[in-house]
Order: sequence, then C-alpha cells, then structure tokens
Amino acid sequence: MAHHDLIVIGASAGGVEALKQLVSGFPVDLPAAILIVLHVSPHGTSVLPNILSRAGKLKAVHPLDGQAIERGRIYVAPPDYHLIVKTGYVAVARGPSENGHRPAVDPLFRSAARTYDGRVIGVILSGALDDGTAGLQAIKSRGGIAVCQDPADALHSSMPQSAMDAVGVDYSVPIAQMAELLVRLVHDPVDEEGNTNMPSNLDQESDIAEGNPLPPLGSPSGFACPECGGALWEIHDHELVRFRCRVGHAFSAQTLLAQQSDALEDAFWVALRALEESAALARRMAERARHSDRQLMAQRYDEQARDADQRAEIVRSVLLNTSMRTDLDAGSTLGQKD
Repeated sequence: MAHHDLIVIGASAGGVEALKQLVSGFPVDLPAAILIVLHVSPHGTSVLPNILSRAGKLKAVHPLDGQAIERGRIYVAPPDYHLIVKTGYVAVARGPSENGHRPAVDPLFRSAARTYDGRVIGVILSGALDDGTAGLQAIKSRGGIAVCQDPADALHSSMPQSAMDAVGVDYSVPIAQMAELLVRLVHDPVDEEGNTNMPSNLDQESDIAEGNPLPPLGSPSGFACPECGGALWEIHDHELVRFRCRVGHAFSAQTLLAQQSDALEDAFWVALRALEESAALARRMAERARHSDRQLMAQRYDEQARDADQRAEIVRSVLLNTSMRTDLDAGSTLGQKD
C-alpha cells in the first residue's frame, strides 16, 4: 500500500529559522523525500543545504538536473531555478518566474501533485504574500495532504494565512509540532478513494515552469505583465484568481497588486527626477539669457523653472505623504525576496 512519501515545502521571509527547527525533528530513517523552495535572490550562492544538514539528521543538497529522488534526503531548489518533480527524479529549470520568484513554490507543488497524486504532503511555512496557495490547492485536488504553519506562530503570516483562507488545509500547527505531525502522516497509507480530479491547466502550467511554450491560458484580463509588459490572461481556479502572460510569467491577484504598487512608486520617482532636471535646465538657460542681456527670454525660463518646481513639490509630497508611503511600502515589502 502506498504511503505519503513525498513532502514538498514552501517558505519565504522568516522561512530559514522555521526550516531549521522543522528538519531538526526528522529521524534519520524518515521514509520520505523532502523538497524545499525558499524564496532567495537569484544572485549569489545559497548555503541553505549546509544550514539544514547541520540542523538535523538528514542530508540536504541542491540537486542536479535529473537527480534521483531518494527517501531520507532533502532537496533544496537552487537560486534562480525552479525545482520540478518528475517520476523518480527532479528537474531544475529556468522557466518564467511565478509571483515574482524563481524558484517559486507553485511550480514545485503543481509538479508534485501531477506526478505523485495522493502521496504528496504540501507544507506552507512563514512567508509574505501568497506563493504556494495555488500549488497547495492542486495537491489537495489530487488527494494529497495540505499542511501549513499556524499563522500566529509564523514570523510572516501571509503565506500560511492565504493557504488557510483559500484551501481546505488539513492541519495548521506551530512549527514546534510540525515535524512530529509530518512523521506521523508519512506512515499513514494513502487514501486511494480520495479526490483525484485533475485541476484545470495542471499539465500545461507544470510544463510552462520548465520553459515549454504554450498558448495563453484563460481569458484576456486587460492588465499588463509587470515582468515583460505583455498581456496578462486571467485564470480561475475555484475561488482563486491568477494571471499569466504569453511567455509564462504568473501572478496571484495579491502579488500582481503588490507589483503594481512597486511600479507606481517607481513612476513617481521618475516623474520627480524629470521635473527637477527640467527646473535645473530652465534655471541654467535663464542665467545664460541674462548674461546675453535677453531679459524677456530669461523671464520665460524662470517661469518654466518655477512651474517645474511646483509640480515637483506636488509629486514629492505624494511620495512622502504618510498614508501613501504606508501603502507603497507594504506592497514593496511584501514583494521582496529573502
């Protein structure tokens, strides 16, 4: 009889400490493989496998493309690569980012659900925004088990809270209790009668994460992709609304809103810079006109400089306004990588 022998875990901000505490509770003979995505910068080297190997009894590695999946091992997505589950092995791919991240949690969860059905346990830990929610829903729909860290216990509650709000999560526990729970669940037999309906677009979206081109999914949304500027198509998964562009960049509604907030702030700073440069140039031209005894032209340049200064002050006041900054900072912070 099959057991739950594949644990997939997603985390973001605050996830390192949660992962260290979690893996420290796993026994050396755990009869399951563990695959982890932590949002990290695509630049630089990740030392997470070393950290997790020291924290617990199981060996953690950044897998190579095509590496076999072994029970009792931890596989951590390398920086700037999605981690994809295949039958008996993993793939690492530089497909389009999802929710602003590569690696992202959703591609790992979707590919695990597609390949191993009810044998999968999906886990969401501390993190911002909602990457992993759509993937956890795919795991549940294929008969797997959905687990999340208690939002009240998480350093950043958004990711586990999103999972609880949108998915029928089976267990929500503090991180101190999660290893014991997962060890117990691993030994439970898979419910062969569980729901194994294939979610809409699961195959297609799993393929997109590997960079395979496919026709647009869903219906036109009227929004532009923050990553490439292309048209976004709207996808509905039960209560979840998601967006994906032609080349494959994907966003939840919450992540798209955060990215638009970032773009709005960037636009204000560009406008401020342009107005200040315009005022500075007009003052320089006014000074040159006065040196040439062209007083009327100097006055016109002075007026242009004052007008640009006034406009710049309006933009600056918007940027520095407390309520506006709070909104913009919230969107920026939620969208950041660890």
